[in-house]
Amino acid sequence: MPTGFQIGPIFVRYYGIILMIGVVAGAFLAEREAKRRKQDPDAVWDGLFWVLIGGIVGARLWHIFTPAESLVAQGITTKYYLTHPLDMLAIWHGGLGIPGAVIGGVLALFLFCRKKKFSFAVWTDITAPGLALGQAIGRWGNFINQELYGRPTDLPWGIYIKPENRLSGFMEYTRFHPLFLYESLWNLVNMAFLLWLGKRYKDRLKSGDIFLSYLVIYPIGRFFLEFLRLDVPHIGSIDTNQMFMALVAVVSGIALFIRHRKST
Repeated sequence: MPTGFQIGPIFVRYYGIILMIGVVAGAFLAEREAKRRKQDPDAVWDGLFWVLIGGIVGARLWHIFTPAESLVAQGITTKYYLTHPLDMLAIWHGGLGIPGAVIGGVLALFLFCRKKKFSFAVWTDITAPGLALGQAIGRWGNFINQELYGRPTDLPWGIYIKPENRLSGFMEYTRFHPLFLYESLWNLVNMAFLLWLGKRYKDRLKSGDIFLSYLVIYPIGRFFLEFLRLDVPHIGSIDTNQMFMALVAVVSGIALFIRHRKST
């Protein structure tokens, strides 16, 4: 399967195209949510550049500071990146982490809201369903690159991975769990639930509840999917992504409980 196409001296990667489709689709959904909440829909497009840049920087930093096992085995560690600063910028060689993208994007949204004097909590709620949609679409870029697959499987929906894209120790296997697909579907469920929640309980929710709900639902799914993942970053024997997701889900769940307990 080709990973892109050539336009003159430029090689355009399908992965990048899919990511941008996800970004634009998420922005259109956020625009719709802004209208529903009687906020300025044009602000979505004004803030998109901020959030996009923040997300890319955060995603790259997450990759740099939590490299996967296969990269560490090749000597591509955090120390390597810090001593080869130009390679830190080479995102076209791969290496973006969703947790960092969310953190960076949220920080950029905070700065944008502060500049425009918008309510940060309101705008996190507006963008949360679109964020889930963007993630659902963006994960299909992993399918194009034959990455983010899970453990070997005999299930009928297992995907074929070319030998050159198989991890060391799994060369004898041909079909693997389509982990990217599982996460994409989970993100669609998350998006649908957040939209339903925002409409069904709009009179009972506080600003920021939708985003906190996102920070519970997505991490729970990601936590369990990490059990199927082969190439993960570790701190000692701990799966960095999995433990981070568990922490985010627990803290966000407690925050939701406390803020609504006080109002009862």
